[in-house]
Amino acid sequence: MSETVAMRASDADRDRVAALLAEEFATGRLTSVEHADRLEAAYSAVTVDDLVPLTRDLPALTTPGQGPVTERQEVTAVFSKVVRGGRWIAGRHTGLSVTFGALIVDLSDAVLPGREITLQVNAYCGKLIVRVPQNAHVIDEVGALFAKRSISGGATGGATGGATGGGGEGGPIIRVVGRVTFGKVVVSRERTDWNLPQTP
Repeated sequence: MSETVAMRASDADRDRVAALLAEEFATGRLTSVEHADRLEAAYSAVTVDDLVPLTRDLPALTTPGQGPVTERQEVTAVFSKVVRGGRWIAGRHTGLSVTFGALIVDLSDAVLPGREITLQVNAYCGKLIVRVPQNAHVIDEVGALFAKRSISGGATGGATGGATGGGGEGGPIIRVVGRVTFGKVVVSRERTDWNLPQTP
């Protein structure tokens, strides 16, 4: 009698399920508690069979290996102040661009399509503030010219680059890359500096 061997889940399988859970949370099919529990189970899954029950009652996907992933988002502020917050689906790669203005992006309640996302920042004569979840691990790779950048809320490497502290076990990894020129970029775990003027 032959024994059926369960297929082991790949990182791509886990990410696809995480992306579906993110979209169904955004539509209201899952509560925040259900989303958090299922997301933890998804990233703890060892086999493909472990992933199936997490999406069985959701319409868009019944088996891993299918379903959309939000790959790219763009948020831009030019000569203006733009605030993006609340429950929204961030892209696996999210571009944040500000020119002669202020851009505030709150990821604390956002749905992240996978364990790691990349923020591509471009700030010229403007202010960019990003609020990340409390348990996030932030990797700072931003270049600066005549500018200020900082990562607060427990950061250990914000001014000189590198990974920051303050992240919890199993928290999302947020990689921040790009460039700031004659401006300011702040990545924070606290709600600070939110009432900004329209121009720096």
